[in-house]
Amino acid sequence: MHAWEVDRPGPIEGEPLRFIERPIPVPGADELLVHVRACGVCRTDLHVSEGDLPVRRPRVTPGHEVVGVVAATGEDVLDHSVGDRVGVAWLRRTDGTCGYCARGSENLCAASQYTGWDADGGYAEYTTVPAAFAYRLPGEVDDVALAPLLCAGIIGYRALLRAALPPGGRLGLYGFGGSAHLCAQLALAQGATVHVLTRDPAARRLALELGAASARGAYDEPPEPLDSAILFAPVGDLVPVALRALDRGGILSVAGIHLSDTPPLHYESDLFYEKELRSVTSNTRRDGQDFLALAGRHGVRATTHAYPLSKAQQALRDLKAGRFDGAAVLVNDFPPRT
Repeated sequence: MHAWEVDRPGPIEGEPLRFIERPIPVPGADELLVHVRACGVCRTDLHVSEGDLPVRRPRVTPGHEVVGVVAATGEDVLDHSVGDRVGVAWLRRTDGTCGYCARGSENLCAASQYTGWDADGGYAEYTTVPAAFAYRLPGEVDDVALAPLLCAGIIGYRALLRAALPPGGRLGLYGFGGSAHLCAQLALAQGATVHVLTRDPAARRLALELGAASARGAYDEPPEPLDSAILFAPVGDLVPVALRALDRGGILSVAGIHLSDTPPLHYESDLFYEKELRSVTSNTRRDGQDFLALAGRHGVRATTHAYPLSKAQQALRDLKAGRFDGAAVLVNDFPPRT
């Protein structure tokens, strides 16, 4: 099969990925072999490719927003069949026995593993996934539209939960890429007032088209104090900016897996009046199931830009340069080989 691998992590402009041929993987006893039909391009893939996230598996294949079809099942799999449409997301496996897993916080499991970081992901014709971590997908939404929901959407939902937005509240979104534009749609559907703060003029236009009350520069003040805010841009300098924009008792959640260093915080101006700063770590499977159900109910859809699988490195370059709004999706244009 064709697949991309991270050859030497480094700036994407230096082409750290290689497009290679390798054997189709064999699923483990509890796994599915999935023929990839589409794979979203996530900023985490860029962090893995550029080395912002430390290497966990040499020459790993990135990609964790996979829509595909089951091509084979491991011998212990009983609840999936060849031909089933499934989704493969970031969280790949947990131990299922630790205290975090027992209390429903499997996203904090110290033994957790991740698609496209610990194991090969969806920038390939085929990938594998533990059957217990595969999502069953609705049949009425096309592959390209679904793919970004599997990480950008789920993580945005987790970040929204962590931000504890009150009913009818005022939400600020800092950065407006793949995750934020899905989060905004869900928040708007639930009655929130959404203010978007981003450097990208095209993203500001998209935000207004989707129903945001305002769209301003990333360092600008929103037009009113915020009850909650989510930082999607991986820019630590924006943490105090967003905290100062919060109303009393407001909460800022930081959605990214990687963030540049934050400047010093000043207690009185940034944190006083019971403001809170929260991080977001991955997601639980329950988060994914709940978000996909809500997305279907409210018609949450990604604004997508399709690239052939063979152009994955270009898609990552365009993501880094901010050349598109919404989300990029790789389309596997190679026929099935099994």
